[in-house]
Amino acid sequence: MESFLKEYLATLKVEKNLSENTINSYKSDLTSFLNFISQSGVDDLSDIKANQIASFFKLLKDAGLNETSAARYFSSLKGFFKYLFRNDYIKSNPIERISPPKISRKLPEVLNVREINAILDQPNVKDTIGLRDKAILEVFYACGTRISELINIKLNDLFLSEEVIRVFGKGSKERLIPIGSSAIKWVEEYLQKSRPILAKNYKSENFLFLNQRGTKFSRMGIWKIVNHYAKQAGIEKNVHPHTFRHSFATHLIEGGADLRAVQEMLGHSDISTTQIYTHIDRDYIKLVHKKYHPRG
Repeated sequence: MESFLKEYLATLKVEKNLSENTINSYKSDLTSFLNFISQSGVDDLSDIKANQIASFFKLLKDAGLNETSAARYFSSLKGFFKYLFRNDYIKSNPIERISPPKISRKLPEVLNVREINAILDQPNVKDTIGLRDKAILEVFYACGTRISELINIKLNDLFLSEEVIRVFGKGSKERLIPIGSSAIKWVEEYLQKSRPILAKNYKSENFLFLNQRGTKFSRMGIWKIVNHYAKQAGIEKNVHPHTFRHSFATHLIEGGADLRAVQEMLGHSDISTTQIYTHIDRDYIKLVHKKYHPRG
């Protein structure tokens, strides 16, 4: 069974151009499932039954797996079995009889403009590291990038005179995102005053934002920066890098931005993903009504 898994993962990498992180997630999910099946005494993929898949998901639920993770497992298994069936490795697709886990969609937490400004005001811009952190936070809020997109921005992805930057999103899809005057100002200052100090020749590989070792940031490194300045600003909400992305989208829609334009900036392939921010906007409007209307 392991050979079929290796073949499937190789196909995903070549045909769908998925990131290494995504491939590893598929591998982890499917390895867990195949281990479960092996322990059940099944050693042939054709012998896997729908009730065994259902038992696997019950085990995950009993172990406390949340809805989102269960849905990810289901997606991994669905793609795998579809591949096996399409290539005649199995005679029937057992997962077709299983209903996908239902996800109760939770609205992401967002910061208001005052809270965003409070965080942006925290870094000491007279300091090398503080100036770098200021530029990072400004780009996060100005462009609404994913953390993986931000840490992979290179110097040749900056088109500051045209007021746009280039990022590579999921599946290495390229897109241009507008960047406002405030973020441009701080990025330019960082490039002039901080990055030359942080850069370590070949180790820096042309990446825009560098850690103190002169190399590309890790996801955790960026998370620590965001968390540090949020706490310093006295923000009690659970703030993480994606909070800036949620806030970016929400503030655009609150300001009257077209949903399709926001979809393009966020790099969502499906507009239904972007529509969650219209729900946040409606909740905000209701909150304003309740707070300020005489009979709210």
